[in-house]
Parts: sequence; structure tokens; C-alpha cells
Amino acid sequence: MSFLKAEWNNLVMINYVVDPVILQKYVPKGTELDFWDGKCYISFIGFMFENVRVLGLKIPFHSDFEEVNLRFYVKRFENGIWKRGAVFVSEIVPKFAITFVANTFYNEHYSTLPMEHTLTVHENHREFLYQWKMNNDWNSIHVETQKNEIAIEPNSEAEFITEHYFGYTKINENQTYEYQVTHPRWKQYEVTKNLSKINFEGVYGKEFAFIKDVEPTSVFLAVGSAITIEDKRKI
Repeated sequence: MSFLKAEWNNLVMINYVVDPVILQKYVPKGTELDFWDGKCYISFIGFMFENVRVLGLKIPFHSDFEEVNLRFYVKRFENGIWKRGAVFVSEIVPKFAITFVANTFYNEHYSTLPMEHTLTVHENHREFLYQWKMNNDWNSIHVETQKNEIAIEPNSEAEFITEHYFGYTKINENQTYEYQVTHPRWKQYEVTKNLSKINFEGVYGKEFAFIKDVEPTSVFLAVGSAITIEDKRKI
């Protein structure tokens, strides 16, 4: 039985190319940074975590909620193949119990903040807004998209960002948790406007403050799907 079954829906992905030196201290043992077209990426992602079941059980008042995370990409060579995965620097949710379980059992980096979302279908476009409140200020991941979904092209940057099927967590300098994530290949909505407002230093610290002056390399919205997260193993 999977540890967790859920849906990840309407994933707004704001992507930046960064100096890999910034991320080296976060890279879990047994993995290395994964590059696309020679570039190192981080992504700010807002999405809906829905229909959550842990070990087959639905937890009252904790089955549907927003999440905003900051992640980057790694790979691990094992049994003759490369496993491609993500490492989370920060994950924000509105439910303390989610934070407690993720941080306690998966050694993740969740925090709990007030959050809101609005998803609106207009006549000719869609609008997606995820907000979280920190130090009395509201931050937002806010985009408008085309109305109809399209395929994510093979060998594209969007494919690189979405097609990572493992999670890696740095326990300490010598130990890492690995867990597998399963989902079908996603489609996307083309983003036409990015109206996001994020206090990068306030939310993520001085290390990531520079991003306020950098244009995203890309912004797109993955439609999402049902997913599973399998039980962790130590490597």
C-alpha cells in the first residue's frame, strides 16, 4: 500500500536558472545536481493538494489544502539507471498536522502559514491565485493562462521540470531519505500573464533575495493528476 495517495492539481511553476553553488549545501548525499541544457534550475510552485489519504485513510479537515514550495532537481545513479528527483528547500501549507507529519516522518522542511487560493474560469482564459501570509504581508503566485490544455513537449524544459519521479531529503551529511512519486505524464496550460508577488528574502531568507531582480526563465501551469507517494527508504 502506498504511504500517501492524493491529487496534485493546477501546479503553477515559476522557474529560474541559478548558480549551482547556491544549492550545493542542500544536495543530499548519494545524489548530484540535475541540469537541463547545461543549466541549474529552481522552481517556485503553487498547487492544490487534494483528496489526500494516508495509508488509505482520509484525515478529517486535512484532505484538501494549498501548498507552495521551493524545489530544485537532482539525480541518483543506481542499478545502471539514473533516478531523477526533486529536493525541497521549503514547503508551506495551511495545516499544522500536515507540517508535523511531513517533518517528523520524512524529515522535510514544512511550515504552516495562513493560505488562500482562487481558481477562476473566465470566458477566454483561466486565472490561478495562491496566497500565503508571512509577517503580516501576503505573498502570491498568480497567473493567467490559455483556456485549453496542451501537451508538454518531449525534451522540453517543461518536461524536465515535471518529469522527476523521486523525492530526496537530506537527513544529515551522511544519510538521505528517498521516496518514489508516481503520476501519469501531465499536460499544461500556457501562461499568458505572470502577476506573482513574492517577498523572496522575507519568505526564503537572504540566500534567495537576489531572485527579486531576476526574470523567470519560464512560467507554466501543469494540469496535474492523481499521485502516489511511496514509503521512504534510507540511502
